[in-house]
Amino acid sequence: MKKSQISSALSDFFFEYETPRQVLVRNRRVGVVCRLIQLGVLVYIIGWVFIYEKGYQSTDIAVSSVFTKMKGVGYTNVNGVERVWDVSDYVFPPQGDSSFVVMTNYIITEGQQMGTCPELKDKHNCKSDADCEGGRFKRTGHGEMTGVCVNTTNTCEVLAWCPVEDDRIIPSPPLLMSAENYTLFIKNSVTFPIFGVTRSNLVEGIDADYINKCLYHPEDAPLCPIFRLGDIVKLSGFNFETIAQEGGTIGIVIDWTCNFDVAVKHCKPKYNFHGLYGNPSDTGQTRPSLGYNFRYAKHYLENSVQKRTLLKVFGIRFDIIVQSLARKFDIIPTLTAIGSGVGIFGVATVVCDLVLLYLLPKREFYKNMKFKYTDTPIQHDSESLGLDTSIKYTFEANARQVHGTDQSNDPDSEAGSMETEVSKK
Repeated sequence: MKKSQISSALSDFFFEYETPRQVLVRNRRVGVVCRLIQLGVLVYIIGWVFIYEKGYQSTDIAVSSVFTKMKGVGYTNVNGVERVWDVSDYVFPPQGDSSFVVMTNYIITEGQQMGTCPELKDKHNCKSDADCEGGRFKRTGHGEMTGVCVNTTNTCEVLAWCPVEDDRIIPSPPLLMSAENYTLFIKNSVTFPIFGVTRSNLVEGIDADYINKCLYHPEDAPLCPIFRLGDIVKLSGFNFETIAQEGGTIGIVIDWTCNFDVAVKHCKPKYNFHGLYGNPSDTGQTRPSLGYNFRYAKHYLENSVQKRTLLKVFGIRFDIIVQSLARKFDIIPTLTAIGSGVGIFGVATVVCDLVLLYLLPKREFYKNMKFKYTDTPIQHDSESLGLDTSIKYTFEANARQVHGTDQSNDPDSEAGSMETEVSKK
């Protein structure tokens, strides 16, 4: 007996298919709600997932390398001293990195040597030597106090590079306004390792003859890799003279957004320019730290005495940022997007079921249509006689039909349906 039961159970498991019971509800409001939800899901899947987000494609981010080169010559005449500035003078650092500074203004202090000299006004004022404690440093000062108050300046004497730098007056207009006409050459290479594609911003049609004549323009020459500094500042939203006086920072973004479902030659860079460290409309009153500057010293020997020339450099810092995203058709994300979309369709069923079962006036009727209730089986002596329980249930159902009680107890009777359970051994 047990063997036959096991065989029957295995047969039922392998050779039978179960499907959920469905109820067709003729209700206009619920039908419209269901179709609207399904339409919204369909628009989301097609419009957002596939068209906008391109869920049918796999993605990759590039490995990038940037090389830069500046060209241009500057000229200054300060107090009758003429000077010509070339690339090695005004670019920091000189190695052609993706982040560098171009000097546009400066304060120079020449002939400094180590010794003692009075501090600047308002750096550490004094009335007597008692105000200048020897061996102490002041964070905003230039050196170590010697304990002497200099009467001619009423400031403390310090051990420092003398004469000390006086940076209280910034030259205006900027001394190197000629930097506006300097040119910047950018060479950028990107590799998308997943797709095995390598591209350069020197794309098809950008040869030596073109580079020697072109100058970047967002409409006329959008692929030219040579940029005029004045144009970069203007495209970033700043005025060149304003940013050149006290310095600032500009980000140059090279955007590689590529679709490799089409020919690779269509994968080309786009250049964008952004002014960093505040907005162009900000003023000195709204910005606590205006501009960008740093100090640079050139050391030398004169009559066996070590000296230096100190430059406080105001300049424009350029940060070249490469952002990339490549896409290509892939069956796996496509199937994943379709599967998730099919699953979302189930939201319509859940919402409509809630409306049917809890909000409509005939909710009890729909509950009886959706759910089939069964009574808890009661053990009788039939089991001890070896009768199959399913046969007993069939006998009871037939008896209820004869006495006219089945229609009132069967929930499906409200729809005018009648079921007779036939059990098989």
